[in-house]
Amino acid sequence: MNDTEKKLQLRRYKAFATSLFVLMAVIFIVTTVLQKNNPAHWIGYIRAFSEAAMVGALADWFAVTALFHYPLGLKIPHTNLIENSKERIGDNLGNFVVSNFLSPENIRPYIQKLKVSAMAGKWLSSERNQDVLVNEITALAFDIVNKLDDSEVVNFIANKAREMSDELKINKIVGTGLEYILTNNDHQKLITNLSAQIKDYVLDNQQIVQQRVKRESYFLIPKFVDSSIAAKITDGLAGFFEEVETDAQHSLRFEITEKLQVFADEIQHSESWNEDFKKIKNDFLHDEKLQQYAGDIWLSIKNVLKKELETENSALKKYILKNMSELAINLQSDENLQHKIDHWIRVTAYKYILKNTHQAANLISSTVGNWEGRELSEKLELEVGKDLQFIRVNGTLVGGLVGLLIYTVSNFFL
Repeated sequence: MNDTEKKLQLRRYKAFATSLFVLMAVIFIVTTVLQKNNPAHWIGYIRAFSEAAMVGALADWFAVTALFHYPLGLKIPHTNLIENSKERIGDNLGNFVVSNFLSPENIRPYIQKLKVSAMAGKWLSSERNQDVLVNEITALAFDIVNKLDDSEVVNFIANKAREMSDELKINKIVGTGLEYILTNNDHQKLITNLSAQIKDYVLDNQQIVQQRVKRESYFLIPKFVDSSIAAKITDGLAGFFEEVETDAQHSLRFEITEKLQVFADEIQHSESWNEDFKKIKNDFLHDEKLQQYAGDIWLSIKNVLKKELETENSALKKYILKNMSELAINLQSDENLQHKIDHWIRVTAYKYILKNTHQAANLISSTVGNWEGRELSEKLELEVGKDLQFIRVNGTLVGGLVGLLIYTVSNFFL
Protein backbone atom coordinates (compact mmCIF):
# COMPACT_ATOMS: atom_id res chain seq x y z
CA MET A 1 0.00 0.00 0.00
CA ASN A 2 1.07 3.57 -0.60
CA ASP A 3 1.16 6.23 2.12
CA THR A 4 -2.29 7.57 1.27
CA GLU A 5 -3.89 4.15 1.67
CA LYS A 6 -1.97 3.58 4.91
CA LYS A 7 -3.24 6.91 6.30
CA LEU A 8 -6.85 6.01 5.47
CA GLN A 9 -6.45 2.61 7.10
CA LEU A 10 -4.86 4.13 10.24
CA ARG A 11 -7.65 6.70 10.47
CA ARG A 12 -10.28 3.97 10.18
CA TYR A 13 -8.78 1.88 12.98
CA LYS A 14 -8.34 4.93 15.22
CA ALA A 15 -11.98 5.77 14.67
CA PHE A 16 -12.97 2.21 15.59
CA ALA A 17 -10.96 2.25 18.86
CA THR A 18 -12.28 5.72 19.76
CA SER A 19 -15.84 4.67 18.94
CA LEU A 20 -15.52 1.76 21.35
CA PHE A 21 -14.41 4.18 24.09
CA VAL A 22 -17.35 6.48 23.30
CA LEU A 23 -19.69 3.50 23.45
CA MET A 24 -18.36 2.57 26.90
CA ALA A 25 -18.79 6.19 28.03
CA VAL A 26 -22.41 6.27 26.82
CA ILE A 27 -23.12 2.94 28.55
CA PHE A 28 -21.54 4.25 31.74
CA ILE A 29 -23.66 7.40 31.69
CA VAL A 30 -26.86 5.50 30.93
CA THR A 31 -26.26 2.86 33.62
CA THR A 32 -25.34 5.54 36.18
CA VAL A 33 -28.64 7.32 35.55
CA LEU A 34 -30.60 4.04 35.61
CA GLN A 35 -28.96 2.89 38.81
CA LYS A 36 -30.30 5.93 40.68
CA ASN A 37 -33.90 4.97 39.96
CA ASN A 38 -33.62 1.19 39.50
CA PRO A 39 -32.11 -1.08 42.15
CA ALA A 40 -31.57 -4.01 39.69
CA HIS A 41 -28.23 -5.76 40.27
CA TRP A 42 -27.47 -6.29 36.56
CA ILE A 43 -27.16 -2.55 36.04
CA GLY A 44 -24.25 -2.40 38.47
CA TYR A 45 -22.40 -5.10 36.60
CA ILE A 46 -22.79 -3.30 33.29
CA ARG A 47 -21.82 -0.01 34.89
CA ALA A 48 -18.70 -1.55 36.45
CA PHE A 49 -17.71 -3.08 33.10
CA SER A 50 -18.13 0.19 31.18
CA GLU A 51 -16.38 2.23 33.85
CA ALA A 52 -13.31 0.00 33.90
CA ALA A 53 -13.39 -0.24 30.11
CA MET A 54 -13.19 3.56 29.88
CA VAL A 55 -10.20 3.60 32.21
CA GLY A 56 -8.46 0.88 30.21
CA ALA A 57 -9.23 2.64 26.93
CA LEU A 58 -7.91 5.97 28.18
CA ALA A 59 -4.76 4.39 29.64
CA ASP A 60 -3.91 2.57 26.42
CA TRP A 61 -4.83 5.59 24.33
CA PHE A 62 -2.33 7.60 26.35
CA ALA A 63 0.34 4.90 25.99
CA VAL A 64 -0.10 4.54 22.21
CA THR A 65 -0.36 8.29 21.62
CA ALA A 66 2.72 8.98 23.74
CA LEU A 67 4.83 6.99 21.30
CA PHE A 68 4.15 9.32 18.38
CA HIS A 69 2.68 12.56 19.76
CA TYR A 70 2.21 14.72 22.80
CA PRO A 71 -1.19 13.62 24.26
CA LEU A 72 -3.66 16.51 23.76
CA GLY A 73 -0.65 18.65 22.82
CA LEU A 74 0.61 18.62 26.41
CA LYS A 75 4.39 18.23 26.67
CA ILE A 76 4.26 15.63 29.39
CA PRO A 77 7.66 14.05 30.23
CA HIS A 78 8.44 10.79 28.45
CA THR A 79 5.88 11.34 25.71
CA ASN A 80 6.33 11.83 21.94
CA LEU A 81 9.04 9.21 22.38
CA ILE A 82 9.84 8.52 18.72
CA GLU A 83 10.50 12.13 17.79
CA ASN A 84 12.49 12.88 20.92
CA SER A 85 14.60 9.71 20.76
CA LYS A 86 15.28 9.30 17.05
CA GLU A 87 19.08 9.28 17.44
CA ARG A 88 18.94 6.57 20.10
CA ILE A 89 16.39 4.63 18.05
CA GLY A 90 18.66 4.78 15.00
CA ASP A 91 21.67 3.53 16.99
CA ASN A 92 19.67 0.77 18.67
CA LEU A 93 18.04 -0.28 15.41
CA GLY A 94 21.41 -0.46 13.64
CA ASN A 95 22.92 -2.50 16.48
CA PHE A 96 19.85 -4.74 16.55
CA VAL A 97 20.11 -5.52 12.83
CA VAL A 98 23.84 -6.23 13.05
CA SER A 99 23.53 -8.37 16.18
CA ASN A 100 20.53 -10.40 15.07
CA PHE A 101 20.75 -10.52 11.29
CA LEU A 102 24.41 -9.98 10.35
CA SER A 103 26.07 -12.17 12.96
CA PRO A 104 28.42 -14.97 11.73
CA GLU A 105 26.06 -17.75 12.83
CA ASN A 106 23.13 -16.16 10.97
CA ILE A 107 25.07 -15.32 7.80
CA ARG A 108 26.93 -18.62 7.40
CA PRO A 109 23.94 -20.86 6.49
CA TYR A 110 22.87 -18.47 3.72
CA ILE A 111 26.42 -18.03 2.43
CA GLN A 112 26.92 -21.80 2.27
CA LYS A 113 23.85 -22.15 0.05
CA LEU A 114 25.26 -19.79 -2.58
CA LYS A 115 25.75 -21.52 -5.93
CA VAL A 116 26.50 -18.67 -8.28
CA SER A 117 28.55 -20.57 -10.87
CA ALA A 118 25.78 -22.89 -12.11
CA MET A 119 23.28 -20.05 -12.18
CA ALA A 120 25.73 -17.82 -14.07
CA GLY A 121 26.48 -20.66 -16.51
CA LYS A 122 22.79 -21.20 -17.22
CA TRP A 123 22.24 -17.48 -17.77
CA LEU A 124 25.32 -17.23 -19.96
CA SER A 125 24.31 -20.21 -22.11
CA SER A 126 21.47 -18.20 -23.62
CA GLU A 127 22.47 -16.68 -26.98
CA ARG A 128 20.35 -13.63 -26.26
CA ASN A 129 22.17 -13.03 -22.98
CA GLN A 130 25.52 -13.55 -24.68
CA ASP A 131 24.65 -10.96 -27.32
CA VAL A 132 23.53 -8.51 -24.64
CA LEU A 133 26.72 -9.04 -22.62
CA VAL A 134 28.99 -8.73 -25.67
CA ASN A 135 27.24 -5.53 -26.73
CA GLU A 136 27.60 -4.08 -23.25
CA ILE A 137 31.27 -5.06 -23.01
CA THR A 138 32.14 -3.70 -26.43
CA ALA A 139 30.18 -0.49 -25.83
CA LEU A 140 32.01 0.03 -22.55
CA ALA A 141 35.38 -0.75 -24.15
CA PHE A 142 34.66 1.56 -27.09
CA ASP A 143 33.73 4.37 -24.70
CA ILE A 144 36.93 3.84 -22.71
CA VAL A 145 39.10 3.85 -25.85
CA ASN A 146 37.49 7.07 -27.07
CA LYS A 147 37.90 8.80 -23.72
CA LEU A 148 41.57 7.91 -23.33
CA ASP A 149 43.90 10.89 -23.74
CA ASP A 150 46.13 10.03 -26.71
CA SER A 151 49.05 12.08 -25.46
CA GLU A 152 48.95 10.41 -22.04
CA VAL A 153 48.82 6.93 -23.57
CA VAL A 154 51.69 7.73 -25.96
CA ASN A 155 53.77 9.11 -23.09
CA PHE A 156 53.00 6.00 -21.03
CA ILE A 157 54.10 3.67 -23.83
CA ALA A 158 57.22 5.75 -24.52
CA ASN A 159 58.17 5.84 -20.83
CA LYS A 160 57.74 2.09 -20.46
CA ALA A 161 59.76 1.50 -23.63
CA ARG A 162 62.46 3.84 -22.31
CA GLU A 163 62.57 1.95 -19.00
CA MET A 164 62.88 -1.36 -20.86
CA SER A 165 65.55 -0.03 -23.20
CA ASP A 166 67.60 1.29 -20.29
CA GLU A 167 67.73 -2.20 -18.82
CA LEU A 168 68.21 -3.87 -22.20
CA LYS A 169 71.70 -5.29 -22.73
CA ILE A 170 71.82 -5.94 -26.47
CA ASN A 171 75.32 -7.41 -26.34
CA LYS A 172 74.13 -9.99 -23.81
CA ILE A 173 71.13 -10.83 -25.98
CA VAL A 174 73.19 -11.20 -29.17
CA GLY A 175 75.94 -13.19 -27.43
CA THR A 176 73.49 -15.47 -25.65
CA GLY A 177 71.56 -16.00 -28.88
CA LEU A 178 74.74 -16.96 -30.71
CA GLU A 179 75.68 -19.37 -27.92
CA TYR A 180 72.24 -20.95 -28.15
CA ILE A 181 72.71 -21.48 -31.90
CA LEU A 182 76.14 -23.04 -31.32
CA THR A 183 74.86 -25.28 -28.51
CA ASN A 184 72.11 -26.65 -30.75
CA ASN A 185 74.50 -26.96 -33.74
CA ASP A 186 72.12 -24.84 -35.81
CA HIS A 187 75.11 -23.06 -37.34
CA GLN A 188 76.13 -26.29 -39.08
CA LYS A 189 73.19 -25.93 -41.47
CA LEU A 190 74.40 -22.43 -42.29
CA ILE A 191 77.94 -23.72 -42.97
CA THR A 192 76.59 -26.51 -45.19
CA ASN A 193 74.39 -24.15 -47.14
CA LEU A 194 77.10 -21.50 -47.44
CA SER A 195 79.68 -24.10 -48.64
CA ALA A 196 77.29 -25.29 -51.32
CA GLN A 197 76.66 -21.73 -52.43
CA ILE A 198 80.39 -20.97 -52.67
CA LYS A 199 81.07 -24.22 -54.57
CA ASP A 200 78.33 -23.46 -57.08
CA TYR A 201 79.54 -19.89 -57.45
CA VAL A 202 83.12 -21.03 -58.18
CA LEU A 203 81.98 -23.58 -60.76
CA ASP A 204 79.61 -21.14 -62.43
CA ASN A 205 82.28 -18.43 -62.67
CA GLN A 206 85.36 -20.29 -63.94
CA GLN A 207 85.94 -17.65 -66.63
CA ILE A 208 86.36 -14.96 -63.98
CA VAL A 209 89.10 -17.04 -62.38
CA GLN A 210 90.81 -17.63 -65.74
CA GLN A 211 90.70 -13.93 -66.58
CA ARG A 212 92.11 -13.08 -63.17
CA VAL A 213 94.97 -15.59 -63.57
CA LYS A 214 95.82 -14.37 -67.07
CA ARG A 215 95.83 -10.75 -65.93
CA GLU A 216 98.21 -11.50 -63.07
CA SER A 217 100.42 -13.91 -65.08
CA TYR A 218 103.71 -13.01 -66.82
CA PHE A 219 103.62 -12.42 -70.57
CA LEU A 220 106.23 -15.15 -71.16
CA ILE A 221 103.93 -17.87 -69.69
CA PRO A 222 101.84 -19.52 -72.37
CA LYS A 223 98.09 -19.14 -72.25
CA PHE A 224 97.44 -22.87 -71.97
CA VAL A 225 99.50 -22.85 -68.75
CA ASP A 226 97.39 -20.02 -67.34
CA SER A 227 94.23 -21.90 -68.29
CA SER A 228 95.54 -25.03 -66.62
CA ILE A 229 96.39 -23.12 -63.43
CA ALA A 230 92.94 -21.47 -63.43
CA ALA A 231 91.27 -24.86 -63.87
CA LYS A 232 93.32 -26.27 -60.98
CA ILE A 233 92.35 -23.37 -58.74
CA THR A 234 88.68 -23.67 -59.67
CA ASP A 235 88.57 -27.42 -59.18
CA GLY A 236 90.49 -27.16 -55.95
CA LEU A 237 88.21 -24.54 -54.43
CA ALA A 238 85.06 -26.36 -55.59
CA GLY A 239 86.36 -29.65 -54.24
CA PHE A 240 87.33 -28.10 -50.91
CA PHE A 241 83.95 -26.55 -50.30
CA GLU A 242 82.24 -29.73 -51.49
CA GLU A 243 84.18 -31.58 -48.80
CA VAL A 244 83.03 -29.04 -46.22
CA GLU A 245 79.47 -29.39 -47.48
CA THR A 246 79.36 -33.18 -47.31
CA ASP A 247 81.65 -33.92 -44.34
CA ALA A 248 80.00 -33.15 -41.00
CA GLN A 249 83.33 -33.67 -39.24
CA HIS A 250 85.39 -31.39 -41.51
CA SER A 251 88.12 -29.45 -39.70
CA LEU A 252 86.86 -26.14 -41.09
CA ARG A 253 83.58 -26.68 -39.34
CA PHE A 254 85.36 -27.07 -35.99
CA GLU A 255 87.47 -23.98 -36.65
CA ILE A 256 84.40 -21.91 -37.49
CA THR A 257 82.64 -23.20 -34.37
CA GLU A 258 85.60 -22.25 -32.16
CA LYS A 259 85.83 -18.81 -33.72
CA LEU A 260 82.10 -18.23 -33.25
CA GLN A 261 82.30 -19.40 -29.62
CA VAL A 262 85.09 -16.94 -28.93
CA PHE A 263 83.14 -14.25 -30.74
CA ALA A 264 79.98 -14.93 -28.70
CA ASP A 265 81.93 -14.74 -25.44
CA GLU A 266 83.65 -11.54 -26.56
CA ILE A 267 80.33 -9.88 -27.46
CA GLN A 268 78.92 -10.65 -24.01
CA HIS A 269 81.86 -9.59 -21.89
CA SER A 270 83.81 -7.06 -23.93
CA GLU A 271 83.25 -3.48 -22.84
CA SER A 272 83.96 -2.22 -26.37
CA TRP A 273 81.15 -4.35 -27.80
CA ASN A 274 78.87 -3.21 -24.98
CA GLU A 275 79.55 0.42 -25.85
CA ASP A 276 79.08 -0.22 -29.58
CA PHE A 277 75.69 -1.85 -29.05
CA LYS A 278 74.67 0.86 -26.59
CA LYS A 279 75.48 3.49 -29.20
CA ILE A 280 73.43 1.62 -31.81
CA LYS A 281 70.55 1.33 -29.32
CA ASN A 282 70.68 5.03 -28.47
CA ASP A 283 70.70 5.94 -32.16
CA PHE A 284 67.52 3.94 -32.74
CA LEU A 285 65.78 4.59 -29.39
CA HIS A 286 66.41 8.22 -28.50
CA ASP A 287 63.50 10.21 -27.00
CA GLU A 288 62.21 11.63 -30.24
CA LYS A 289 62.19 8.20 -31.92
CA LEU A 290 60.54 6.59 -28.90
CA GLN A 291 57.75 9.17 -28.96
CA GLN A 292 57.28 8.56 -32.68
CA TYR A 293 57.25 4.77 -32.25
CA ALA A 294 54.87 5.01 -29.30
CA GLY A 295 52.53 7.31 -31.24
CA ASP A 296 52.50 4.95 -34.23
CA ILE A 297 51.90 1.93 -31.99
CA TRP A 298 49.02 3.57 -30.10
CA LEU A 299 47.40 4.93 -33.27
CA SER A 300 47.54 1.49 -34.84
CA ILE A 301 46.16 -0.24 -31.74
CA LYS A 302 43.42 2.36 -31.30
CA ASN A 303 42.25 2.15 -34.91
CA VAL A 304 42.21 -1.65 -34.83
CA LEU A 305 40.33 -1.73 -31.53
CA LYS A 306 37.72 0.79 -32.67
CA LYS A 307 37.18 -1.08 -35.92
CA GLU A 308 36.85 -4.41 -34.12
CA LEU A 309 34.49 -2.96 -31.52
CA GLU A 310 32.30 -1.23 -34.10
CA THR A 311 32.04 -4.06 -36.64
CA GLU A 312 29.03 -6.30 -36.11
CA ASN A 313 30.71 -9.70 -36.58
CA SER A 314 34.32 -8.74 -36.01
CA ALA A 315 36.98 -11.28 -35.08
CA LEU A 316 37.20 -9.78 -31.59
CA LYS A 317 33.45 -10.16 -30.96
CA LYS A 318 33.49 -13.71 -32.34
CA TYR A 319 36.41 -14.50 -30.04
CA ILE A 320 34.54 -13.12 -27.02
CA LEU A 321 31.38 -15.05 -27.95
CA LYS A 322 33.35 -18.26 -28.43
CA ASN A 323 34.95 -17.93 -25.01
CA MET A 324 31.60 -17.08 -23.42
CA SER A 325 30.05 -20.23 -24.84
CA GLU A 326 32.95 -22.33 -23.57
CA LEU A 327 32.74 -20.65 -20.16
CA ALA A 328 28.97 -21.28 -19.98
CA ILE A 329 29.48 -24.99 -20.71
CA ASN A 330 32.30 -25.26 -18.15
CA LEU A 331 30.29 -23.45 -15.48
CA GLN A 332 27.47 -25.97 -15.89
CA SER A 333 29.46 -29.17 -16.32
CA ASP A 334 32.84 -28.75 -14.63
CA GLU A 335 32.25 -29.57 -10.95
CA ASN A 336 35.80 -28.69 -10.00
CA LEU A 337 35.47 -25.23 -11.56
CA GLN A 338 32.06 -24.77 -9.91
CA HIS A 339 33.50 -25.66 -6.54
CA LYS A 340 36.43 -23.27 -6.92
CA ILE A 341 34.27 -20.33 -8.05
CA ASP A 342 31.50 -20.91 -5.50
CA HIS A 343 34.01 -21.40 -2.69
CA TRP A 344 35.81 -18.19 -3.61
CA ILE A 345 32.52 -16.27 -3.78
CA ARG A 346 31.33 -17.67 -0.44
CA VAL A 347 34.58 -16.91 1.37
CA THR A 348 34.83 -13.43 -0.16
CA ALA A 349 31.18 -12.58 0.57
CA TYR A 350 31.44 -13.92 4.14
CA LYS A 351 34.59 -11.94 4.90
CA TYR A 352 33.28 -8.79 3.22
CA ILE A 353 29.95 -8.86 5.07
CA LEU A 354 31.54 -9.48 8.46
CA LYS A 355 34.18 -6.84 7.78
CA ASN A 356 31.54 -4.23 6.93
CA THR A 357 28.73 -5.01 9.37
CA HIS A 358 29.51 -1.79 11.20
CA GLN A 359 28.85 0.03 7.93
CA ALA A 360 25.30 -1.38 7.91
CA ALA A 361 24.81 -0.23 11.50
CA ASN A 362 26.19 3.24 10.65
CA LEU A 363 23.98 3.44 7.56
CA ILE A 364 20.82 2.62 9.52
CA SER A 365 21.81 4.90 12.37
CA SER A 366 22.71 7.86 10.15
CA THR A 367 19.63 7.40 7.95
CA VAL A 368 17.28 7.37 10.92
CA GLY A 369 19.25 10.14 12.59
CA ASN A 370 19.00 12.35 9.49
CA TRP A 371 15.25 12.03 9.30
CA GLU A 372 13.19 14.84 10.74
CA GLY A 373 11.77 13.75 14.09
CA ARG A 374 8.23 14.38 12.94
CA GLU A 375 8.85 12.52 9.69
CA LEU A 376 10.25 9.48 11.52
CA SER A 377 7.33 9.44 13.94
CA GLU A 378 4.82 9.61 11.09
CA LYS A 379 6.61 6.87 9.12
CA LEU A 380 6.57 4.49 12.06
CA GLU A 381 2.98 5.31 12.97
CA LEU A 382 1.88 4.54 9.40
CA GLU A 383 3.62 1.18 9.58
CA VAL A 384 2.56 -0.02 13.05
CA GLY A 385 -0.18 2.42 14.09
CA LYS A 386 -2.96 0.14 12.82
CA ASP A 387 -1.81 -2.74 15.01
CA LEU A 388 -1.35 -0.43 18.00
CA GLN A 389 -5.02 0.53 17.79
CA PHE A 390 -5.85 -3.04 18.73
CA ILE A 391 -3.99 -2.37 21.99
CA ARG A 392 -6.58 0.32 22.68
CA VAL A 393 -9.38 -2.07 21.76
CA ASN A 394 -7.91 -4.86 23.90
CA GLY A 395 -7.31 -2.40 26.72
CA THR A 396 -10.97 -1.39 26.59
CA LEU A 397 -12.23 -4.97 26.70
CA VAL A 398 -9.66 -6.27 29.19
CA GLY A 399 -10.18 -3.25 31.41
CA GLY A 400 -13.93 -3.83 31.31
CA LEU A 401 -13.54 -7.51 32.22
CA VAL A 402 -11.17 -6.72 35.09
CA GLY A 403 -13.57 -4.08 36.38
CA LEU A 404 -16.45 -6.57 36.13
CA LEU A 405 -14.40 -9.19 37.99
CA ILE A 406 -13.53 -6.76 40.80
CA TYR A 407 -17.15 -5.64 41.09
CA THR A 408 -18.36 -9.25 41.24
CA VAL A 409 -15.79 -10.27 43.86
CA SER A 410 -16.58 -7.23 46.00
CA ASN A 411 -20.33 -7.98 45.91
CA PHE A 412 -20.10 -11.68 46.72
CA PHE A 413 -17.06 -11.99 48.98
CA LEU A 414 -16.57 -8.67 50.73
